[in-house]
Amino acid sequence: MISVNTNAGAMAAIQNLASTNRDLMATQNAISTGKKVANATDNGAIWTIANKMTSDVGAYGRVRESNERAGAILDTAIAAGESIVELLNEMKGKALAATQPGLSAASQAALNADFIQLRDQITNVIANASFDGTNMIGATPASAISLGDSSGGNSITVAGANLSLGGTFVTVTATSDLTSTGNAGTALGLVNDSITNLGTQLATWGAGAKRFEVHRTFIGKLSDALTRGIGAITDADLSKESAKLQALQTKQQLGIQALSIANSSSQSALSLFR
Repeated sequence: MISVNTNAGAMAAIQNLASTNRDLMATQNAISTGKKVANATDNGAIWTIANKMTSDVGAYGRVRESNERAGAILDTAIAAGESIVELLNEMKGKALAATQPGLSAASQAALNADFIQLRDQITNVIANASFDGTNMIGATPASAISLGDSSGGNSITVAGANLSLGGTFVTVTATSDLTSTGNAGTALGLVNDSITNLGTQLATWGAGAKRFEVHRTFIGKLSDALTRGIGAITDADLSKESAKLQALQTKQQLGIQALSIANSSSQSALSLFR
């Protein structure tokens, strides 16, 4: 039926052209943003999932920072502990030499002076073994604590230890000296105990540092996996989008041509009255 009031062909052509234009706009957005799901209107479910995963990636970045800070605190304590062990080893040599019977008073005094300097240096090492205001080896030792997950539900803790003179680990007291062979023998025993205790503690801290390192590596791999997952569900395949763009542009041109043909059909009604 030929009608000048109702052009069904034009209406169909308009609908098809509008659909093509919508698809073309979506493809152009995908190409310009590099994402097939750039916002909630593209695909609400996928966007929500990707947004949650993106939030987790950001949170794991903070976990990694916390881990690195805790690792630095622990590394500082380990470095200080190793320095104290070196001092104790030197003190052991001095104390052992001072136990020798018949040692001259001058030699005894010299060994004692060296011993005292080394002993007091332990206190200086402890006072300076802080990182970001945290000291794991002071009289009130802090702990190295790292976030364990993105929700803050758990943490990794490596406890500190009081390495002060006269404590549980460094049993050498602030008054230990080598003024006599008897005192030297006592000091030697305390130094040997301190070396043993501190070696055990450093081994514990070394295991803790390894744990921080393993967790840091895991967090990095987990963040990478989440980032790849986000890309897999939101990133556009530009090779496909390029081919689709070419097809839609051609389809748009054909739609315009079809609409032009449909609009001209009403002109044929004039020929019926010639």
